[in-house]
Amino acid sequence: MNQIFGAIGRVGITLLAVAVAGAVGWWLWIYELTEPWTRDGRVRADVVGVAPDVSGLVGAVLVHDNQEVHVGDVIFQVDRARFVLALQQADAVLAARLAALREATLEQRRYHALTSVEVSQEKQQQTDSALQEAAAAYQQAQADRAVAQLNLDRTQVSAPVNGIITNFDLRPGDYVTAGKAVTALVDTDSIHVDGYFEETKLASIHPGDPVTVRLMGGTTDLAGHVQSIAGGIEDRERSASGNLLANINPTFSWVRLAQRVPVRVTIDHVPDEVRLIPGRTATVIVHPAAAK
Repeated sequence: MNQIFGAIGRVGITLLAVAVAGAVGWWLWIYELTEPWTRDGRVRADVVGVAPDVSGLVGAVLVHDNQEVHVGDVIFQVDRARFVLALQQADAVLAARLAALREATLEQRRYHALTSVEVSQEKQQQTDSALQEAAAAYQQAQADRAVAQLNLDRTQVSAPVNGIITNFDLRPGDYVTAGKAVTALVDTDSIHVDGYFEETKLASIHPGDPVTVRLMGGTTDLAGHVQSIAGGIEDRERSASGNLLANINPTFSWVRLAQRVPVRVTIDHVPDEVRLIPGRTATVIVHPAAAK
């Protein structure tokens, strides 16, 4: 009898364990499919390509790799000698054009003070035209002088945003070209987290919902909120066509994978010990019920 009760007890315990395991597995499956969380998160930030506005040799480098900079801090300076001479030349041309304008003004006034008997109307019109040409030449010289001054000012390349200089190896003597970026500046004011959520979970996510962010390798949870949801993602089953008609991939898989849609998360507070480096992996957990 004791053996029978013992066998029944063992079977019952086994069935109970199987039932509990099944319930836990079912709950984990439902949680995985429907709850708004993802391990596919990334720390993101805007990256500014720092480029000079004028070409020339680098005269001085004032920062180093991975240095934090603020708006207006000078990063490097293009050699100024050529641009100083260009400004002096523009000043000389401006002075000459001003003298010509003054002379044309006096000439025009003298001829217009004379009567039609003393000077022809044609000559008066010629002095009017000469004055207009001198005024236009003076305005052109003013613009050229302003451009020369601007080029001289732009020899100093400053940080356009607050951030961290990265991948920086510029040295004095290097030649830089106008408009060509020489280093990357990570905009620290734009750091955020993008969580790539399966489309089956989007119904539970709304702008303003509280979010918990867990960085891989970190021990501190970060609090944030949903800022926005992406307005669209690329349709990889459709490609461009030469005749402007839709070109649809004819293959279809029976196993349909849910598309992932980016959800932008703003971090409300970053503790001092946490380093939000763009590119780091994060787990993103949205708490829609807490926002109600």
